[in-house]
Amino acid sequence: MTNQVENYTASFSASTLDFEKHTATSPVLSSREAGWKDILVRTFHEPAQVEDITLPSVPDIHLVLVKQGAMHFESRDVNGPWEGYRVHENELFLTPAASSPYELRWHSLSATPICLVHIHLKKALLERSAEQIAGYDRANQHLKELSAFHDPLLAQIALALQQELELPTPAGQLYAETAAQMLAVHLLKHYQTKDIHVELPNQKLSRRQMGQLTDYILTHLADKLSLEVLAEQVGFSAYHFGYLFRQSTGQTPHQFVINTRLEHSQHLLRETDQPLSQVALAVGFQTQSHFTQAFKHRFGVTPRQYRQQS
Repeated sequence: MTNQVENYTASFSASTLDFEKHTATSPVLSSREAGWKDILVRTFHEPAQVEDITLPSVPDIHLVLVKQGAMHFESRDVNGPWEGYRVHENELFLTPAASSPYELRWHSLSATPICLVHIHLKKALLERSAEQIAGYDRANQHLKELSAFHDPLLAQIALALQQELELPTPAGQLYAETAAQMLAVHLLKHYQTKDIHVELPNQKLSRRQMGQLTDYILTHLADKLSLEVLAEQVGFSAYHFGYLFRQSTGQTPHQFVINTRLEHSQHLLRETDQPLSQVALAVGFQTQSHFTQAFKHRFGVTPRQYRQQS
């Protein structure tokens, strides 16, 4: 885990990692120690009023979701004129990579505490995704700068990532990498300053490829499985693999891995007398409580009840 976190930390610039030093409060949740690739998620509980803070330029894309609360929000380029917005729950802010430093101030419009989810997405991921899906020149990736806008899918992904931080699951890394790919493609498709044609592959994984993947997952159930590692098994890029997998199975790779783990746990519960804690570890759950929660959600009974009924 230490090497994973070090590699993750090295993949982001110091200015992106240190972004929280310039915010009004420290994050209450952060993916910094989770080892997620290409995406950094932090949750902040903000004060009801902020007079003036200056946020630095960072080389990565910055997306903010207002998870909770409402406020009168103002922003400006350093020493420029202020622009004001009324901002409500589920609205978003998008700042392109390498934007100029800017100043913020706000005051709450309700008694509900303000909670913000900050996501930094590596610009390199956007560039790779553009090349893979459209053959687009990576030098021409320019996103719009937007304030207080609605996008249900972006909001849903941000909330799901925040929930993964709050209640981690065994396939959390795979989930985060899949979400990062979805964010990159969605931003390319809808928020470019210059429209590009997003051409999605029109094919599915073959039976043999699905068999290879299933065999690999079954022999590595106790390991942390990443999107790139799974994609390598069938010779696709991470983006193409994620899309083709959903086309082929109707599930994301993360959902498939979780279901495979749970189905294999049924076999262990029926055919062995291993303690529940060992079954949980054998199929990739770090704790018995996480395993029990996921098993009951999937099958409607706890692992203990399932074993007694078998």
